[in-house]
Parts: sequence; structure tokens; C-alpha cells
Amino acid sequence: MSKKGKIKISSENMMPIIKKWLYSDKDIFLREIVANGIDAITKHKKLAEMGEAEREENYKIVVTTDENAKTLTVEDNGIGMTAEEVEKYITQIAFSGAEDFLQKYEKASGDGIIGHFGLGFYSAYMVSKNVEIYTKSYKDEPAVKWESDGNATYTLSDTEKSGRGTKIVMHIAEGEEDFLKEHTVRELLRKYCSFMPFDIYLNPKGDEKDKPINVNTPLYLKDPKECTDEEYKNFYRDTFMDFNEPLFWIHLNMEYPFRLKGILYFPQVKKQQIQLEKGQVKLYCNQVFIADNIKEVIPEFLMLLNGVIDCPDIPLNVSRSFLQNDKQVQKISKHITKKVADKLTSLFNTDRARFENCWKDIATFIKFGCLKDEDFYEKVQKIIIYKNLSGEYTPLTEYFGEETTEETAQPKAIYYASDEAQQAQYISMFKDAGLDALVCDTYIDPHFISFIEYKNPKKCRFVRIDADIDGALKVGEDVKEDEHKELIEAVKKHLGKENITVKAEKFKSGKVPAIVNVEEFMRRMSEMNGFYGMEEIDPAKNATLVLNLTNPVVSGLLKQTEEKQKFIVDQIYYLAMLSYKKLSPEELSDFLEKSAELLFDYSK
Repeated sequence: MSKKGKIKISSENMMPIIKKWLYSDKDIFLREIVANGIDAITKHKKLAEMGEAEREENYKIVVTTDENAKTLTVEDNGIGMTAEEVEKYITQIAFSGAEDFLQKYEKASGDGIIGHFGLGFYSAYMVSKNVEIYTKSYKDEPAVKWESDGNATYTLSDTEKSGRGTKIVMHIAEGEEDFLKEHTVRELLRKYCSFMPFDIYLNPKGDEKDKPINVNTPLYLKDPKECTDEEYKNFYRDTFMDFNEPLFWIHLNMEYPFRLKGILYFPQVKKQQIQLEKGQVKLYCNQVFIADNIKEVIPEFLMLLNGVIDCPDIPLNVSRSFLQNDKQVQKISKHITKKVADKLTSLFNTDRARFENCWKDIATFIKFGCLKDEDFYEKVQKIIIYKNLSGEYTPLTEYFGEETTEETAQPKAIYYASDEAQQAQYISMFKDAGLDALVCDTYIDPHFISFIEYKNPKKCRFVRIDADIDGALKVGEDVKEDEHKELIEAVKKHLGKENITVKAEKFKSGKVPAIVNVEEFMRRMSEMNGFYGMEEIDPAKNATLVLNLTNPVVSGLLKQTEEKQKFIVDQIYYLAMLSYKKLSPEELSDFLEKSAELLFDYSK
């Protein structure tokens, strides 16, 4: 038998269409070709189980690269095809898909397509100038060869082929030679086919015992009760190439109301890492890789984790717009969020010590999740913990005050430190006064505490310890300015800074001569500007220098000569500013010179 024919397709050449729309993801062709082979094997296995085909003990797919012949071959021992089936499934259906493709997506833009609409067989033409199919059906019929360059014509003829199945030979086009390299193909197979359900071999060497490139029974398919900690760690290391052990993991396993399996891992945070580092959550459909980090299925904040999720109820080939509007997908997303919240809550309730040990690694993730997902916040709000100045962790909700009922009443102030080293002096004063504060030192905390205030407007307000320290540490009533007018005026005169307000208070501790107080609102606005790349306004330029009347240096200032007063005021100011922020180069130079003078005088 030999036959030539024309493919019934409205476009004279579908190559430009495919190149135009799929260029950025052209390597997906290998997934499609291998997945077709897996499908053919699955069908044959089912027929064998039903007694309608011979049993096969060694189902497999073999991928072969040949740089000399410039071919990439994918061969399966699945169900195979007859000549009639080749005409139907390859000529009529596969190529007619290009017409549907044109009609649906030629005018689309920015849809972010996943899987590319079931490209299947003809995706091979993204990298091939010519494709040959050699196939022999499990039925007692002759083997056939089909060939086409992807334009409007094809040939179909009888051929010789040993054994049942289909072999697809792709003649790689000029400029696409990278797909002939073994290491390139190996990486693509690992990316797209790591968990496909039948053995996949790359360039097997004759009679040698080769190792499949995939794991056809991945750990996430097992019952969680049958999995050991060592298996979870090995699966994590092999899948994500991360040799740091995960903190803990969540094994998802459900059949109703939708099918979902997978494992989500909480990775350790790198010591030098300050901001969030995106993880990798791999999405599969029946063990076939779809894509990484699909936010329509996997909540955005969970993409900080590493994990594998397999959901057969999500079509392999689908557009993002479909996912955004599909109610089943939305339910899946909510379920995943619930399972993560349940795991965290369970760990908090059953192993508090481990939860606290993990907190520094998971805190930013949980806070980000609360900001992004209202349901998640509602589920985990009572397990959000903060370290105090003594290093002890306490749930944040335990710091809340009673809900204020009066319109003018202020909610309870929760004091916090954002930099224990920079704010060491303030922390020392708090401890001396028997007061406590929280440590909010992650980059997301400024946003998170504002969020908590928004959610609990009558229960709490956050105040950094350098924003209201005179209110927290002062003794008795406010000191009236008139009582110490002469002292305040003298400090203002010697300081010579019009933008700095000077006031005096009696603190519980006399160790520190003065502190800098900056309004909480202005400082947060400045931090927010910096976070979003806007020009930061230095809130310290309009700060208040609060003199400590309990300190002997301050209380005895007016007894000194004018010259000494100037010297002391400058030092008081520099010491106060150093506890708040870095000095300017000029201020630092002056401070060091004056400090050297003090050492010289002390040595006399």
C-alpha cells in the first residue's frame, strides 16, 4: 500500500502559526510526544487486562538522539495504529487542530496558555522540518509509515516494523540542533516526564541494564501512612535538588469531591536571605507535568514553598482564563489553603517546641499568606507568634487589649523593636523599667502590623519603642515646658537645629541622657516609600529630642559654662541619634573628635 494525500487545513503552511504562538515554550513538544506514547501504552495495558490483547511485562518508552542523522526518536510499545487509524488520528484530527487553533487564538493576547490546547503530535513541527511515523497495531495488520513536512501533503505506505507500537522520528530543523544533544533532552525529560507512569529510557546501551530516567510511582501517590520521613526527605532532595532538609511537609491525598494528591514542603530559609524567595510548586495532571507555580490553582503565597501537586481534574491543556473562571479549580485552591492551615495549627497544638524552632523559617511565609488570603488569616491568626525581648514566643492575640467601646478611647499599645542591634539602648531602657516589647524584624513586618491593626482596630495599635518611649517610660504626669524652659532653650540654642523639637521628661531610668522620638505614622510612611522604591523621607529630620531629667548630666547641664554646655549638648544629641540611626559623615566626624577629647581629658 502506498498513498499520497492532502491535509484538509485552511492554512497552506501551519509552521508559521505554530512558531508564532508557541516559540517561547517550544520544548513542550517532547512532553506531548512522550505523553502520546504513555497514552498508547495505557490503552494497551487496559485491553490486556480485559483479555483483548496479549499481556506485556515490560512497557516502556525509548527516546534516542542521533546528532549525525539529526534525528530525535520517541518509540513506545503501546497499542500501535492501523493505516486507517493513522489517517483518522494523525491526518484528520491532529492537523485539523491547527484550524481550531487559528480560530480560537489568532487574535488572543496575554492569555498565558498552559499546555497549548492539546497540541499533541503536530507540536513536533515546532522543532522539526520533517516527521516520520512507523507504527504497528496490536491487531494483526501490516505496519505503516506516515511522513509529512508539516505543510499540506503527506504520504502513507506499508513498511517493516518489528514489534507492536509506534516510533516517531523527528528530523530536527536547522537552528534547533540543541534538541539533538543528550543532556538537553535529558533535562527536558526530567522536567516534563519525571513521574510518568511507565519507564522512559534515553539512549539505552544495548543489553546493558539501563536505569529509567523517570520514577513511575512517585512518593505522593502512596498512602501517607506508608511513607517514612527518610522517603519524604529523599523525594524532596531528588525533586528539587535542595540538599538542605525541609522543615516539615504536608501530604495531600483526597478522592472526593475532587481528586488531588501531592506533597508540599516548607524549606529552610537561607541565612543570608532577607526577603521572600520564590519556591517551586510543580503542577501535574495524571503524572504529566503542566507547569510551575500556576497561581490559579495554587494560592500565590504557597508558591514560597516547594512541592508537587497532581490533580487529574484539571485538564492538561487549558488556558489561564479557563482556570480563573472554573469553580472546581477555585475549590481545589481553597482546599490546598485549608490543608496548609490545618497542618500549621496541628503542629502548633501538638509540638509547640518544634513550631517555635521553625518559626524563623516559616514566619514570613505565614504573614505573607495572611496578607494575601483572608481565609488563611482566619484559620491561622491564633498561631501567629512573636518573640519578646527575653526571647520567649507568645501568640500575638495574647497581647491584644479588650475591645474599646468609647469613640475617643485608644486601643492598647503594643510596643515592638524592629532592629535589636540598632535599638539596643531603647531595649535596655525598656528592660530596666520592667517593660516588654515584641521583636518585629522581618522585612514584611511593617506591612503585617498595619494589616493586624486594620483587622483589629479596637484591640491594638503598634508603636515602635523609639516612637513613644517618653510615653512608655516617663514617671508621673507630663512635665510642663515652663518648668524647664531655661534648660530646653539652652539645648535648642547649642543644638542649632530648627527642625528638631526639644522637650524634657522624667524617665524611670537615669542611664540615658536623652532619646530621639519619631512619630510612628511618619516613620511608617517613610519605610513604605522605601519599600516601593519611592524617595524616602528621613523622619528623624523632624524628630523630638526628649531630655531625661533623671539623668545627672541633663539635670546639671545649666551649672556648666557655655563652652561645656555646647560640648555636652552635642554629645547628648549624637548619642541619642546613634541609637536611632546612622549619623551623617559630618556628624560622625564631630562625634569622634569630641569622644577623643573626652578620652584625653580622662587620661590626665
